[in-house]
Amino acid sequence: MRFNQTQASRWLISCTAVALFTVAGCGAEEAPERVQKTPEPTVRTGAPGPPDGAPEETESESDRAPGRGAAAPPTPDDLPEGLVLALAQFGPRQAGKAPKPLPATLEFLVRREGEWKVDLVEDPQSNVFHKAMVYSAPGGKDQLLSAAGSEATLKLWSPGKDGAVSETIWEKDFGGKFSRMRDIEIGDLDGTGEPVIAVATHDQGVVALVRRDPETNTFSVEEIDEEPDTFVHEVEIGDLDGDGVLEVYATPSEPNRLDGSEQSGIVTRYVPAKGEGRTVVADLGDRHAKEIYVGDVDGDGIDELYVIVEGKIDKKTKKLIAPVEIRRYDAGTDPTQGAVVATIDDRLGRFLTAGDFDGDGDQELVAALFSSGVWLLEPGEDPRGTWNQTLIDEDSGGFEHAAVAADLDADGVDELYVASDNDSEVRRYVWVDGKPVREVIYRRTNGNSVFTWNIMPVPVDLVP
Repeated sequence: MRFNQTQASRWLISCTAVALFTVAGCGAEEAPERVQKTPEPTVRTGAPGPPDGAPEETESESDRAPGRGAAAPPTPDDLPEGLVLALAQFGPRQAGKAPKPLPATLEFLVRREGEWKVDLVEDPQSNVFHKAMVYSAPGGKDQLLSAAGSEATLKLWSPGKDGAVSETIWEKDFGGKFSRMRDIEIGDLDGTGEPVIAVATHDQGVVALVRRDPETNTFSVEEIDEEPDTFVHEVEIGDLDGDGVLEVYATPSEPNRLDGSEQSGIVTRYVPAKGEGRTVVADLGDRHAKEIYVGDVDGDGIDELYVIVEGKIDKKTKKLIAPVEIRRYDAGTDPTQGAVVATIDDRLGRFLTAGDFDGDGDQELVAALFSSGVWLLEPGEDPRGTWNQTLIDEDSGGFEHAAVAADLDADGVDELYVASDNDSEVRRYVWVDGKPVREVIYRRTNGNSVFTWNIMPVPVDLVP
């Protein structure tokens, strides 16, 4: 594998960030170390300073930006939905000192009066938020559900008179080196109409379901899987066999390694409504996955499972010897025979998101990878064959490289939002005449090192 100058620069920046987070014990592969327990965490809201993105790009930015010369339609002055970013943050680096982890932070970007405004919530009980998303209970008000690490907590947040107000619905020390609520998804997993929260955790292999009792509005936890010294990176919910019953998919693997050592992993399935426990649906051998996506991308009315299989590097030379693969699994696919629909020269891939970005009525898949940029993947005549690959933006990167498809302007066509942590920017992409046009909607300037773990749409009514 060879990199061009831009890719090499991105790789170096990303590797520097990995080293920073690893040394600090937060984020990346060995992140966050346990922090001192705070019985009643103090929650603070406020803005970290006005964003200076959204705006005009400099000439050099315009030269390298996708869609240079194309004009995107004007963004409405006010949008009904914004974005919530789940972060780990560190204070500015000081010579001879380890970077200092800051409280777990939720960062909100909302468009009001023609500008992208920024608000944030900090929770010192933990030092990383891995995800935040909308939780809607039947007959109740919407709330924001967060998953945090070290300490591991699930919390529900609501706007209050003096800022955000939280309620802890699950908190646990899993007994290993790390305790993290690593990922969450929500679905009617019992077929009762009640939302059930599926949770992936570190580092004892726990996959759990969190249910609300509609009578008492209290929550109970069922741990449906566990395995010592195991990281479960991701959960997804979908229906691959088309029987109308939702399944849960998860990605357990051996503990994270950075030195090129083998790290084996699998993808597992659980069907709570049928009482079915662990079934291995993807056996990745001596490789593993940190990102999966379940959805109907090919438009046949039945969900598929897409797995980003991480690349391999030579432990001695540190050179890439096996690139990232994106494999597709359908109901009944042999766990060792996933169809490789895309191969990309990169080492890591942590985000897949699907949407209709060009307004043609068909879904496309976007992969945001470690150092090679953001890619658009489109199925051909055979959706189990090799897909068409288009590089959306090579000048975008980060260890997680969070991305999400969302129709914030409610025009019926999805936009793509990407956190390029290498550039301290959040970017919005819209498609004009079939090509992506990039807009920087936020640029961080406070000097902190930031690790964006996730990005999701959020109604403005839930923003504190």
